[in-house]
Amino acid sequence: MQVDAGKARQLAEAIVRARERIRNCSICGALTETDVCSICTDTNRDPSMVCVVERPVDILSIEKAGSFRGKFHVLGGKISPINGVSPEDLHIGQLEARLGREPIKEIILALPTDVEGDATSFYLAKHLAKHSVKITRLAYGLPAGIGVEYADELTLSRAIEGRREVT
Repeated sequence: MQVDAGKARQLAEAIVRARERIRNCSICGALTETDVCSICTDTNRDPSMVCVVERPVDILSIEKAGSFRGKFHVLGGKISPINGVSPEDLHIGQLEARLGREPIKEIILALPTDVEGDATSFYLAKHLAKHSVKITRLAYGLPAGIGVEYADELTLSRAIEGRREVT
């Protein structure tokens, strides 16, 4: 409200132009200005690993970490009967189609650790098992820099279950 009307109009027009240009990648579902995103066309990425995420914005978080060099697949949600979202509403069929045409050896489930995320991960693990592909899930644990006294019970429980030997 403190900006003149011309600058506000320019901002609004820029947002509308961006919304018109940006679409979902035809392969993975990421946000892109082209038919196929830059991650899917990057030949330096490992095509044998696909990280499954709930939303396109989740790709940005994983990319910012800088340790994953595979490809992605956006489900477009998570199974939630209470909200009327069933497996058929998600992009699971597209993921299965990719298994048939790409050299995928491992699917990494990077879904939320809430009830719906757990249910979706469990469903995918069972549903995709017939494809003879390794299915893994992101590790659980304490966030870096957080003391035990600040962690909730579920996080602590999963951290204990997922512990590793110190080498």
